Amino acid sequence: MIKKDPNAVKSYLEDSSNLKGGHAEEVVFPSSTEELSDFLKEANSEKRPVTISGGGTGTTGSRIAFGGAVVSMERFNRILDVSDEEMSCAVGSGVLVDDLKRACEAKELFYASHPTERTAFVGGTVATNASGARSFKYGSTRRYVRRLKMVLADGEIFEIRRGQTVLTHSNPKFRLAGGREICVPIPAYKMPAVKNSAGYFAKDGMDLIDLFIGQEGTLSVITEIELGLVRGPSRILGSFVFFEREPDAWGFAEEARRLSKDMRTPAGSGLDALSIEYFDANALNILRPLNPNVPRGMNAAIFFEQEVSRDNEDMLLEKWLALIVKHRSSPENTWVAMNEKEAGLFTDLRHHIPEAINDMVRQRGFQKLSTDIAVPDGKFSDMIAFYTRTFKKIGVEHVVFGHIGECHVHTNLLPKNTEELERSRETVLSFVKKGVLLGGTVSAEHGIGKTRHKYLEFMYGKGGILQMASIKKVLDPNCILGLDNIFPRELLITV
Repeated sequence: MIKKDPNAVKSYLEDSSNLKGGHAEEVVFPSSTEELSDFLKEANSEKRPVTISGGGTGTTGSRIAFGGAVVSMERFNRILDVSDEEMSCAVGSGVLVDDLKRACEAKELFYASHPTERTAFVGGTVATNASGARSFKYGSTRRYVRRLKMVLADGEIFEIRRGQTVLTHSNPKFRLAGGREICVPIPAYKMPAVKNSAGYFAKDGMDLIDLFIGQEGTLSVITEIELGLVRGPSRILGSFVFFEREPDAWGFAEEARRLSKDMRTPAGSGLDALSIEYFDANALNILRPLNPNVPRGMNAAIFFEQEVSRDNEDMLLEKWLALIVKHRSSPENTWVAMNEKEAGLFTDLRHHIPEAINDMVRQRGFQKLSTDIAVPDGKFSDMIAFYTRTFKKIGVEHVVFGHIGECHVHTNLLPKNTEELERSRETVLSFVKKGVLLGGTVSAEHGIGKTRHKYLEFMYGKGGILQMASIKKVLDPNCILGLDNIFPRELLITV
C-alpha cells in the first residue's frame, strides 16, 4: 500500500519534537519483511532517501523526512509469541508498547524497560534504546533485546541473536547469511558510564546486536524483535511526596537512590525502588487542574514505587515514611496508593506532564527546547544546582521533571517570543556543556534525531561523529536510510 496524497503524507511528518518543514513524496506501508526488502532494493538502486516512521511519539524529529519516501511500520503490529517458559516475547516492530505490556501482564510477565510513551512502537523504543520510569531498577531497552530481524539498506534480510557475534578492534567483521562479509570500524570514543542513547554503541568486545539498538533507523529497518521478560511485581507501593523546598526533594531522592542500590548487598535496608521521579513547582502547577488536591505551597515532589508483599508492606511503608520525615516532608504531604486503581491514577499523573507541555507548545506555536541529560552518581547535585541558578537568571518559563533516580531529569524551556527562543537555545547549550563536563550524556533515552547534532558533537567531538558516519557508509553505502538522524547528511560526503 502506498499513499501519495499530500494530506495523507503530512500526518507522517509530525512528532513530539514540533520540527517543521518535513516533506516526502510518498508513504509506503509494507506488510511483511519480504515486501519491505523488495521496496528497499528498489530505493537503494535509485539512491532514494527512506525515513522510517514509528508511532510519532519521538521528541527529536527522527521520523520526519526531508525528501524521498517514508516507510510506516504500522502493519508490523502482531504479537507473535509470549512465552512463560522462555520468559520472552516476539513482536513485530509496529506493536504498541501498551499492547505489549497488556499481553505480558496476561501471563503474569513484565516488560521491564517500561517506556513512558504508551503509543510508541516497540521498534521505535529499540531504535532509540528507550527507557522509562522503572529503568531505575530494570535498566533500558538494550538489556532485554535478545534477537532482531532487520532489512539492510540494500534489501538483504538480516537476523542477529545476542551472543552470536562479537566485534573487537582486532576482528570487527561479521558475515551475512548470503556469505557477504562486512567489516565495521568500531569507533574509538568512550561512552559515558550512565544510561545512554546518544549515537552508535561502540566498545571493544561489543555484541553486534548492540550496534543496531539505538541506531535511529540509520543502519537498518527493524521488523521483528525478541525481548526478555521478567516476573511481574506481585504488588507495587506507589507514593507521591511533596516538599516545600526543592533541596529537600533532591536530598530525599539521593538517599533513596543510595539505599536502593545498597539493597543488593546482604546489609541492605529493604528499600528497593522501581522508580524515583522528580517534579518541580511548575510541573505541580500543570498537575493541579487535573487533581486539585495537589497541596499548595509545595515546590517539588518525588514519586517513587517499590515492589511489596502482604508480609512486608507495612514494614517498608514505615521505612519510607521515616525517610520522608528525615528530609523535611510529612505524612500529611504524602500520597500512598492503597490499591491498583490508585496506583494507576498516580501513573496517569506522571504521564500527563509531557502531554500537557506538548499541548502548550502546539497552542503557542513556538518550539519547545528540552534536554535529555544524565550525569553520573555523585554529580547530580552539581547539575541540578546549575539548572536552578540558570533558570533564575534567564526568566523563561520552564518545567523540570523526570528520572531523578538515574540522575536524569528533563528540562523543558517554553519561550513565548523570538527573543526568549534565542535565549533558550543558548541556555540549553550551556546545560549540554555542563552535563558533558560532568561525565554525562546529552541523550539518556530519546536519541539524537535531527535536533541534537550539535549536542552529540560536544560529547564525542567531530572525530567521533565522523567515526559513526564511517559505520553508516559500510552498512548503507548509498546513504538512503534515516538521513539527518544522529548526524547531518552533509557529513557523509566527507567520509
